[in-house]
Amino acid sequence: MKIYPIETGNFKLDGGAMFGVVPKSLWSRTNPADENNLCTWAMRCMLIEDGERLILIDNGIGEKQSEKFFSHYYLHGSATLEDSITKLGFGLDEITDVFLTHLHFDHCGGGIKWNRDKTKFEATFKNANYWTNRKHWKWATEPNAREKASFLKENLMPMQELGQLKFVEDGFDAFEIFYANGHTDAQMIPLIDYQGKKLAFMADLLPSAGHVPLPYVMGYDTRPLLTLDEKKLFLGRCADEEIFMFMEHDATNEIITVQNTEKGVRFKESFQFNEVF
Repeated sequence: MKIYPIETGNFKLDGGAMFGVVPKSLWSRTNPADENNLCTWAMRCMLIEDGERLILIDNGIGEKQSEKFFSHYYLHGSATLEDSITKLGFGLDEITDVFLTHLHFDHCGGGIKWNRDKTKFEATFKNANYWTNRKHWKWATEPNAREKASFLKENLMPMQELGQLKFVEDGFDAFEIFYANGHTDAQMIPLIDYQGKKLAFMADLLPSAGHVPLPYVMGYDTRPLLTLDEKKLFLGRCADEEIFMFMEHDATNEIITVQNTEKGVRFKESFQFNEVF
């Protein structure tokens, strides 16, 4: 097995929304904001080469939305999904599996693109199965008013219409999955055994190293008290088992670890991916 970080570019979101009830005087110490109170966030994905399988976990925001849509998120950075994959020597058609932690647009938008004439949508990875779970698929395709703007039909329905949508309950076995329901219903957190270590892809259970303290919960989360409990459980496991945490949204830290302290679980160390693996 070989794992590669995949950079797809950065975007900006309101710092207050990203840290919920935590005051700016505290969260800005780790995640400084610009003059518009916006913080920079990565959309870092993961590529797993495992025998004949080439598994992509999440795929960023994509390129098919309107200029007006993208103007809200201040996309920046030179990295793109396709460039990052091809620079590793892989073709898009070689991807066998696209595992989606959840179906918010910044996690699944890159999986579907316009065709050359912009007359219909097509799969970015035409030979891949696109994996979600039934509970989250129902949640995303019958969205509540709070999350409706994050579940975009053009990101979701083509996966089903093209016959590439699969549900993990029907046989996905590449790694362990931890289910978290506080951010959105049935978000999936991969846990991968790699080079004698365990690596967790944190998705939106932990957006950044600055979110390690339990009360630091996003305002976007649908059930913040549940997120708090899930963080306590999962981060406690990460501390106890010395699990390395792969950060999807932290623009500075690719990998972090946590430790148990008298004040609870706290940040321990930060690494670049190639410093650990």
